[in-house]
Amino acid sequence: MPVFLDSRQDDFETAFAALLGAKREDSPDVDAVVAGIIADVRARGDEAVLELTAKFDRLDLNADRLRFSEAEIEEHCSKVGEAERQALETAAQRIRAYHLRQMPEDQSWTDAQGATLGWRWSAVSAAGLYVPGGLASYPSSVLMNAIPAKVAGVERLAITVPTPDGVVNPLVLLAARLAGVDEIYRIGGAQAVAALAYGTQSIAPVDKITGPGNAFVAAAKRRVFGKVGIDMIAGPSEILVIADGENDADWIALDLMSQAEHDESAQSLLITTDADFGRAVAEAIDKRLETLERRAIAGASWRDFGAVITVRDLDEAAVLSNRIAPEHLELCVADPESLAAKCIHAGAIFLGQWTPEAIGDYVGGPNHVLPTARSARFSSGLSVMDFLKRTTMARMTPESLRAIGPAAEVLAQSESLEAHGLSVTARLDKLNR
Repeated sequence: MPVFLDSRQDDFETAFAALLGAKREDSPDVDAVVAGIIADVRARGDEAVLELTAKFDRLDLNADRLRFSEAEIEEHCSKVGEAERQALETAAQRIRAYHLRQMPEDQSWTDAQGATLGWRWSAVSAAGLYVPGGLASYPSSVLMNAIPAKVAGVERLAITVPTPDGVVNPLVLLAARLAGVDEIYRIGGAQAVAALAYGTQSIAPVDKITGPGNAFVAAAKRRVFGKVGIDMIAGPSEILVIADGENDADWIALDLMSQAEHDESAQSLLITTDADFGRAVAEAIDKRLETLERRAIAGASWRDFGAVITVRDLDEAAVLSNRIAPEHLELCVADPESLAAKCIHAGAIFLGQWTPEAIGDYVGGPNHVLPTARSARFSSGLSVMDFLKRTTMARMTPESLRAIGPAAEVLAQSESLEAHGLSVTARLDKLNR
């Protein structure tokens, strides 16, 4: 059974703190194994990748077949049905249009002292996208990771997608084509992350790696960070719905199950001002769990990590929401915009009862790669900014150096960095001759 809490109860704070502190991530101790895999790939390159692919994916390859050929991509893309093709094209168009608006502008100005200052934005040269295989092979994630990279101006975009037993998901390859991916490799696991980070004889290294994966992939991303950039270490999916009593209980039940069906460790939470409505939602969930295809997964998630929380008013709901800092936040209330203004910690907010979170997963436009495990308190979802670098620019004139240089001399002296100060002094001395 999920947890039922009421903010009016004396033990609410203790129970709510326990809910926040519940450990959901499955974190097996894989770091030592991953460290060995990365070292092996760095030492032996393709040979190590091929051996590990045979071991973990039961797929025997040679170096020439690590990368999908254009003919293979075309063949698999041709297998996609027209309805699915059109849906992917719609999603790609909307995601691209949204992320184009995120592109920042270069800036340059001359201040009162005559110094010209500013910044410019430039894309990383190469990015790698990890795409999970098997049951968690999602073409939507390809679009969400690859399109922002291409919008940012990344010249070379490579993806790795494991194909256990040689099984290929044609939708993934079509999504890659629609997104403008340049290279597709049929490898996965920590070895794929290592290959992207350090390169092999057949795979050139990249500058940044994004994309979800299992515990081995997450551990590998942690280990290669610094050599390359990474997006985030994502945990199990989560959703918080804040709803008043003027909603369809079955709609809210389905919204909660849309995340529960991802993973047994996913978390679905409902905060409501109407206790009777909360019970109605729980009953609707029980009914849906009788027929959902992934009912075993969704049921375990709801049983172990789900909660229905009754609060006094929506202001209290916003306070609790900010403590939860959910990945996905649905506001199914009469005035969602006003409530959203008070909810400052959330990966993505969905306004009103006609905006189910599932729209955001596919065709809404905003990115579905979002911070989990309360990290929305300090981080954001994937965007074009993840593939851009800001370089600051400064140009002094003799007059501006004369105006501000003495302050630099003083600060350099205070930090006992003599050459710093002298590099300014030498120029000022010439000006003052």
